[in-house]
Amino acid sequence: MSERDDIAFLVRAVRGRVPMDAAQMLARETPERIGAVLAELPPIVADRVKAYLPPDIQLQASESQAEVVENTVGEMIDPALAVLPQSTTVEQAIAFLRNHATPQQITYLYVTDANDKLIGLTVIRDLILAEPSQTLRDVMLPEPFALTTDMDLASAVKAAIHRHYPVYPVVDADRHVIGVVRGWRLFERQAIEISAQSGQMVGVDKEERLYTSIWQSFKMRHHWLQVNLLTAFLAGFVVSLFEGTITQIVALAAFLPILAGQSGNTGCQALAITLRGMTLGDMDGYPVRKLLSKELILGAMNGLFTGIVAGLAMYWTSGGDSPGQAVMLGLVILLAMTGACMASGLFGVLVPLTLRRFGADPATASSIFLTTGTDIAGMGLMLLLATILVL
Repeated sequence: MSERDDIAFLVRAVRGRVPMDAAQMLARETPERIGAVLAELPPIVADRVKAYLPPDIQLQASESQAEVVENTVGEMIDPALAVLPQSTTVEQAIAFLRNHATPQQITYLYVTDANDKLIGLTVIRDLILAEPSQTLRDVMLPEPFALTTDMDLASAVKAAIHRHYPVYPVVDADRHVIGVVRGWRLFERQAIEISAQSGQMVGVDKEERLYTSIWQSFKMRHHWLQVNLLTAFLAGFVVSLFEGTITQIVALAAFLPILAGQSGNTGCQALAITLRGMTLGDMDGYPVRKLLSKELILGAMNGLFTGIVAGLAMYWTSGGDSPGQAVMLGLVILLAMTGACMASGLFGVLVPLTLRRFGADPATASSIFLTTGTDIAGMGLMLLLATILVL
């Protein structure tokens, strides 16, 4: 057996053991071979094995160890405690479980072929019900779903969201089992990501928590407030273009925040659904055109019915002096509300999709850009219609 084959054999042996047993086995090898074996293991698994090695060997092994890439499956890997060849009989597999140091941590038996590639998994229940002389190949579930170490966590969550397995095997490019990831850890990460979305939409960094210091919170938040101020100037500029209209029809000023608030809420609803679809993977394969059509129709419906109420309120507010003008103002509010809600639904979909297209986090400060778009579209439309239809 060549040195490389010997190292590969040790790597396979270590992968199937708990860290303490793996360290005891490696301690009999030379420091160079230990470093080579640890370099072949996932960084987290190597760290756990290295913790049980003598201090002098730990120091030398550290030089060969790779770093964990952040936000990848590699951060979450646990050792694969039960990787057995397909020729193993049911009787041998049960004996393996009985003699294992921590059988309660084993959920599945992972079955490999002659080249140590993952070809199936065996559920403990099926193992108990099978005949002792049967092999794992006879009772395994073929071609199991598996993650890879370099897969980013967002993709891993999307891939696992509809499966709900308690444990997921992790393989390398050649389908060799290098560890497992607990399902609860993936869904815990998903819960953290979803809980962070509401803050990211308004410029709160997902790393900020209740115990984050005041100075750190200030640095994470303030630059987005400056961006929000600049975008607010744009909306203010649009309103200033119609200063003469507002001067002649003072009642419009009272309805500007009403229109902005209503269209803003409509846009936030569309934004929330779009971000949720991105997080859960619902957007994969779903036509963007279909989503845009849906939000436009919903915006028209919501804007029409809320616009009727707002239009009646405008008529009641301004109908004392000029009933004819009051009717036209009510119509302006109705049309503006409908158009603004349609535009805000459109922005609610396009803003996160555009951010993702340019490589940015779709949730990051998306509410700031959405608010700017809806304010400009809504207030600009209302003042433009008032100028054309009333004046």
